[in-house]
Amino acid sequence: MHSMYVSSFVNSLIMKHAFILFCGMICYVCCPAQSTFTISGYVKDASSGEALIQAAVMVPEAQTGTYTNEYGFYSLSLPPGSYTLQLSYLGYAKQQHHITLSQSLNLDVELMPEGLQLEEVVIAAEAEDQNVSQVQMSTLKLNIMEVKRMPQLLGEVDIIRSIQLLPGVSTVGEGATGFNVRGGNVDQNLILLDESPVYNSSHLLGFFSVFNADAIKDAKLYKGGIPANYGGRLSSVLDVRQKEGNNKQFSASGGLGLISSRLLLEAPLVKEKGSFMLAGRRSYMDLFLKFSSDSAINSNTLFFYDLNAKLNYSLGQRDRLYLSGYFGNDVFGFQDAFRFQWGNQTGTLRWNHLFSDKLFSNFTLIYSDYAYKIGVPEGSDSGTDPFDWTSHIINYNLKADFGYFINPNHTLDFGFSSLLYRFKPGEVDFLGENPNFDDFQLEHEHALESGIYVNHEMNAGEKLQLQLGLRYSLFQNIGPGLVYQYGEGLPRSEGNITDTLQYASRQLIKQYGGLEPRAALNLRLGSQHALKASYNLTRQYIHLISNTTSATPIDVWKPSGTYIKPAIANQWALGYFRNFGDNAFEASLELYYKTFANLVDYKDGAQLLFNRTLETELLTGKGRAYGLEFLLRKQKGRLTGWLSYTLSRTERKVPGINQGKYYPANYDKTHELTLTANWQLNERWDFSANFAFASGRPITYPDARYTFDGIVVPNYSNRNGARTPAYHRLDMAANLNPKKKEGKRWEGSWNFGVYNVYARKNPYSIFFRQNEDNPQQTEAVRLSIFATAIPSVTYNFKF
Repeated sequence: MHSMYVSSFVNSLIMKHAFILFCGMICYVCCPAQSTFTISGYVKDASSGEALIQAAVMVPEAQTGTYTNEYGFYSLSLPPGSYTLQLSYLGYAKQQHHITLSQSLNLDVELMPEGLQLEEVVIAAEAEDQNVSQVQMSTLKLNIMEVKRMPQLLGEVDIIRSIQLLPGVSTVGEGATGFNVRGGNVDQNLILLDESPVYNSSHLLGFFSVFNADAIKDAKLYKGGIPANYGGRLSSVLDVRQKEGNNKQFSASGGLGLISSRLLLEAPLVKEKGSFMLAGRRSYMDLFLKFSSDSAINSNTLFFYDLNAKLNYSLGQRDRLYLSGYFGNDVFGFQDAFRFQWGNQTGTLRWNHLFSDKLFSNFTLIYSDYAYKIGVPEGSDSGTDPFDWTSHIINYNLKADFGYFINPNHTLDFGFSSLLYRFKPGEVDFLGENPNFDDFQLEHEHALESGIYVNHEMNAGEKLQLQLGLRYSLFQNIGPGLVYQYGEGLPRSEGNITDTLQYASRQLIKQYGGLEPRAALNLRLGSQHALKASYNLTRQYIHLISNTTSATPIDVWKPSGTYIKPAIANQWALGYFRNFGDNAFEASLELYYKTFANLVDYKDGAQLLFNRTLETELLTGKGRAYGLEFLLRKQKGRLTGWLSYTLSRTERKVPGINQGKYYPANYDKTHELTLTANWQLNERWDFSANFAFASGRPITYPDARYTFDGIVVPNYSNRNGARTPAYHRLDMAANLNPKKKEGKRWEGSWNFGVYNVYARKNPYSIFFRQNEDNPQQTEAVRLSIFATAIPSVTYNFKF
């Protein structure tokens, strides 16, 4: 092993031990010896045994309280005495427990879901006043039951599409892969499924999400004030948690839709000790194609599938194991001329251990593989030599996270992680007995990203809460690998290569690292309103290299190295939060300003695929994003929903592009307005609607043209200097729920929906071509993904 790599590894190990010692000193200072006892335990759903995340645990006599963590665990340290423990979680019946603390006590609580009450329909999934009581800001939490009632494209319940209706989140258009958060590119979002990274979150080239809502328990999006335990991306974290499985009894649910069907199975392994969850989903558009008598249609293939699985088992009061996985794939084939498939595979093994009633730990092993394959099969009459092109991004990750509940006013989180990347950007195998070309392979790349963090949340008096975090990340690009050397003072180009450096396995090629401070505060201005502020610095060491309007499954991911530096972002945010109407209404107004450094962009006309010298096509610049976000949300009563508005600007400045001046990013939209509403008519019928409006996104129009061999060629120089027309759309849905019959296990419901009700032809892009009748004339053509209203019907069941 190379000496530099050994040295960096030893330094990292020393830092980890110093970090743990530092955390211990903080615990000692913040928690002096005194006569207190601890009450701790788990808060769960009484009907299924699922842990409830962020349930409120309050003690009125001590005017204090806490919230459960991601595994439903809570811990409170109090002086000896008699107390009333109040537990609440919206959508569940509240509970009170009278306790006498004369020694430390373990108390597990199960909350019962509330029945449907027309005068009190609840859509949120957290404590009632979290909007003002918690220090976290710029955070959006989705309730899966709420999402299921919303209108959806072809009836497919979609988490990614739903978060785009909330402030600060957008997309370049319908059918686009990924989403953009506060001026960030799609690769700047860390998407986690049970802590495992998901590199492509879309099915069918962006029309649907990879997340099967039946298998999802919780989804939380951090747009700013990102806690220190998250790292590796600049703009946001989408943390999605799968269901654990019903440990009380067997249950099943599913649905039959126009485009896909799904089935979820849950059951105890050992009652109230362990359970499993298994969910599957498959589209069947390809099955209908086969009924066509047209061979140009029935020979095509187009489908996707998902499989979600999870096991959990309690080894005792202090230990629980979790094993979860996701397997998804898209398959597309055009007759015998072309085939394309891509998908994610993830696996997560977790061990929860309680070292004491105050110290919670979670140890995690993670595997992730994003792969795609594209090619032309043997025997194809397309005229193209048959080949297979495959690519992979493989991750192996080891994490340890600790939560120390010092006392009701101080909570300390700390931990470390080490992530190994393996990039396989492209391998081409030419098929057949005597291929005309030799097999081709781009150099594999390897990297190690490590991080340690500490996060301290404290109550500094009755009105002020603080969250102070610090993360240190270290990124090492390691061999085996090749690095091309270019002539000094000459532009990087393939013709200017003067030498090639070859690195052995595990030899250090390039190293980056740095601190990432995080801070947030909450100043309570009263029981119903608060002023919040946050700051975070984030670093991103891997980059999506793309020159398309939106990301595609075959885009290239590239690690930081000799010629590509890590991207860095600083974000400041300030917000005012208000609850009113007995917490039935939530309102928030946030301002943010973000700066970017070392952003990767591409030269005009860049060749990004199968390029051994990719660095010769790239440019580096900076960016800025700023905006205002407003959200008004009603979460109780027959009528629920929200109104969202975002005013923002996102710009980039890259030497060599647009004469070195700032230009709008591809996904910049000045105005975005959404309105979402759900009306509960009676026990059986509810109706919902979404309306979305957005300013046109930037686009590059030609500013000149020239003729070459009789062909008119447009010339582009003003990057993103024009905009598409505005986007707007109305969706509507109705849900017919089953009659309530005691003792009846089978329940069936219907969802009827219309997407794009008034058939708006929203522009996805505008391209230019020669007029067929007059080739000397160039005409603009608007491309719309949907040009008509799209109805849907879905039958859902459970038993």
